[in-house]
Amino acid sequence: MKLYQLGHIEDKKTALNALGVESGGVSIMAKKMELLCFFIKDLKTPAANILKQDALSIGADLAVPGGVILCEKPTYDCILIGSRKHIEILSKKELAQPFGLKRVATELKKFLATKTYPTQIMGVINANDDSFFAGSRFKAEDAIRQIHQMIDDGADIIDVGAVSSRPGATEVSAQEELERIKPICDIVKSEKLYEKAIFSVDSYTPEVVAYALESGFTLINDITGASDEAIIKLAVKHEARLCIMHMQGTPQTMQKDPEYDDVMVQVSEFFEARISQCEALGLHRKNIILDVGLGFGKTLEHNLILIKNMEHFKVFGCEVLVGASRKSMIDKIISSTPEERLPGTLAIHLKAVEHGANIVRCHDVKEHQQALSVLKALV
Repeated sequence: MKLYQLGHIEDKKTALNALGVESGGVSIMAKKMELLCFFIKDLKTPAANILKQDALSIGADLAVPGGVILCEKPTYDCILIGSRKHIEILSKKELAQPFGLKRVATELKKFLATKTYPTQIMGVINANDDSFFAGSRFKAEDAIRQIHQMIDDGADIIDVGAVSSRPGATEVSAQEELERIKPICDIVKSEKLYEKAIFSVDSYTPEVVAYALESGFTLINDITGASDEAIIKLAVKHEARLCIMHMQGTPQTMQKDPEYDDVMVQVSEFFEARISQCEALGLHRKNIILDVGLGFGKTLEHNLILIKNMEHFKVFGCEVLVGASRKSMIDKIISSTPEERLPGTLAIHLKAVEHGANIVRCHDVKEHQQALSVLKALV
């Protein structure tokens, strides 16, 4: 007899089927193989004590501070730990409990129902001369050549923008933005390039977005998080998808000492509010993509927390985008110029995909295609 410890198994049902487990037992055992942890903020003390006992009774657990049993404070932060099977049981059991536990149960049910989307690569094309990474700047004919190359390299989506959103970037008029992006839109339309890949317009200017959508673009990448209802209405009118990004402040102010009480809670609340606004205007959440906005009004610590916990954002039922390509957060970990940050970019993006992101926005499509193919083989 020999024994060895298994690493993380992404597709548990496939592993059990390969072992020859009877079909009836595959689903049951797969749920027992998946350990889940949930951070619960400001749980009422009586609820914490009830949930602790209920969790222990089925083999799960609730990590709580020492003063909970003595009810020293009215609320506590806790971590619920259990297999998927345990969480399923608790999501039903707590529906009958008081002190806010019914809401806990409802939230747990949402997490258990999350959907997995296929991984896609979004290549970046900037039709301006002041983006932070010089290698992403293209105009007209050069941009089209790069688009063809990105499609050949494996890009599923091409994201075209004409205004830099780097910290402190100069504001650009709607007319100038349109003049920059119009030649690319015209070629995409005339050559029907939208039949070869999905085209995304990286803009929050209604005139620019409308022109792109009329040119065959079917995705809007809005760094202001759909703050202008006109953008949502354009998405509805053209049956386009909309990427909602979280940003604290504006590109001119976002990196001036950004602060959060809890970045996970506040970004999550932002998405909840914006999704509700979109749905009220007729945009279904299946056409909404969420981007936590790495580097947009966040410190390095905020960025790392969001990456490590990206799985959480799948609870909204939307696709999740990650975009850390060559960003300065890498420089804060290890000194580097934008030209030197491809290895750091790949590390962040692979970890984000492992934690729930499914759209990777990047400058280096070929390298990401290889890295993601290897990751898929590993898991």
